[in-house]
Amino acid sequence: MSGAPDEEKLEELRQQKMEELQERAEGQGGDAQEAAQQQAEAQKNALLRQHLTDDARKRLNTVKMSKPQFGEQVERQVVTLARSGRIQGKIDDEKMKQLLQELKPDSKSFDIKRR
Repeated sequence: MSGAPDEEKLEELRQQKMEELQERAEGQGGDAQEAAQQQAEAQKNALLRQHLTDDARKRLNTVKMSKPQFGEQVERQVVTLARSGRIQGKIDDEKMKQLLQELKPDSKSFDIKRR
């Protein structure tokens, strides 16, 4: 009869060990994914620094502060253009204004008439 409680304890210890191993594996997978994401972000920032003037970067950062999704869209567009080799030289503030005009969503206008 003394064998059964020992087997139960052994099985319980095995379960605990398996849970610990699974948690570690999940943690390491998350770390690797996070490291890859940080590396991609660093590459994107390097490309932006390389292809944008200081004024254009300031304008883009201002847009990102007010409209984060639109700012990300513009960043992706600039990175895509840079990777495809379609950017000659650097994008200055005027070119950034043009790019923002082209990419901005159509704003809805409202005509309010008072009686």
